[in-house]
Amino acid sequence: MKQEVNICWLRRDLRLNDNAALYHALKGDFPVLLLFIFDSNILDDLNDKKDARVTFIYQQLQRIEKELQQNGSSLLIKHGTPEQAWQEVTGSYTVKGVYTNHDYEPYAAERDDSLGEFLRSESIALQTFKDQVIFEKDEVTKADGKPYTVFTPYFRQWMLKLNNFYLKAYPVEKYMEHLFQTKPLAFPSLSELGFEEGRQEFPSKNFEKKLASYEERRDFPFDDATTRIGLHLRFGTISIREAASAAQDAKANKWLSELAWRDFYMMILWHFPHTATQSFKAAYDNIKWINSEKDFKAWKNGKTGYPIVDAGMNQLNQTGYMHNRVRMIVGSFLTKHLLIDWRWGEAYFAEKLLDYEMASNVGGWQWACGCGNDAAPYFRVFNPELQAKKFDPQNKYIYKWAPEYKEEKHVQPIVEHAFARERILKVFKEALAQ
Repeated sequence: MKQEVNICWLRRDLRLNDNAALYHALKGDFPVLLLFIFDSNILDDLNDKKDARVTFIYQQLQRIEKELQQNGSSLLIKHGTPEQAWQEVTGSYTVKGVYTNHDYEPYAAERDDSLGEFLRSESIALQTFKDQVIFEKDEVTKADGKPYTVFTPYFRQWMLKLNNFYLKAYPVEKYMEHLFQTKPLAFPSLSELGFEEGRQEFPSKNFEKKLASYEERRDFPFDDATTRIGLHLRFGTISIREAASAAQDAKANKWLSELAWRDFYMMILWHFPHTATQSFKAAYDNIKWINSEKDFKAWKNGKTGYPIVDAGMNQLNQTGYMHNRVRMIVGSFLTKHLLIDWRWGEAYFAEKLLDYEMASNVGGWQWACGCGNDAAPYFRVFNPELQAKKFDPQNKYIYKWAPEYKEEKHVQPIVEHAFARERILKVFKEALAQ
């Protein structure tokens, strides 16, 4: 006879503490079995079989399995499409309910709609919860109920609404005895999933000590002044409520605003899903990009002849991370100096960034290009040399990540700044006049 269980499906919430879906599942009427699916629809698109993000996920699942075993339970891991995985799960257990947390990306929305239909056909209730943002979808809107498309008034409302109710942690620990009791279940190896261990170093979860100096030093890429917890927020190994509470306690409003930007971009992607692949401002889809493969390769490989651009790309290629100020500089350079489509850059970041998150990445690229909902105007063209002088005045960041500039063995600039600026203004003006 199949055992009756509630399933808590982990996705972008790889932790047991302060987890909305797990809390609600444990308060239900049936023992809770946790599930994780290595989704082949996603994994099959990864070219690098040593992708460090897969290693990170794997390590977090090992940690969760250890915690579950200490509570007499185990993690059910599946590998395949969600459709295949759920057929197997419902074939092995009598599933009474499924609990999971919202995901706002277009593929995830489609996947969850499909799962909902399947579960309804099996008379299984699907319940989903807000967990990876403070405010979602329609929680912070204009007076007429429409979504904000400009950040400043959105953030004003976001801050007015923020209170302890929204930051309260879910007390999962009180209900751990409701976990499904089982001997350890099969735990596949990375090689069985078709991957090898990635070698990148992962940032620490200890971010609180960075908050005091964040506002003053956040724009200086050589300083170790940013929290680097994007990866942990991306995969939910840190609760967003814990992060926001720490920022409030430290009175770190500038850093808190970065969490609000994250909410904002997820809300934008939900309401305007076309922005994943198209400009928010439709007129920008008329831009006549040059899209030189040669220039794109030079940009990817840190061979543009612009020190801070090359340093940033080398940092990304070697570590899977790039400082946020430098992300803006390299994004502006690709789109405005080289006239290469922002989607090319977005796709390269998606491949390389450990903390890649579609909503923020798309939002950031459209901001840099000028085609986004709350973007830098198209005529604002970062001068990489002036940016370097301002934010890396002693060349410490540049010499660390592009030492060829210290030795003066670097390539010549692939485009001259004044020429590139005049060209982009002309091209963008023509596109917007259509």
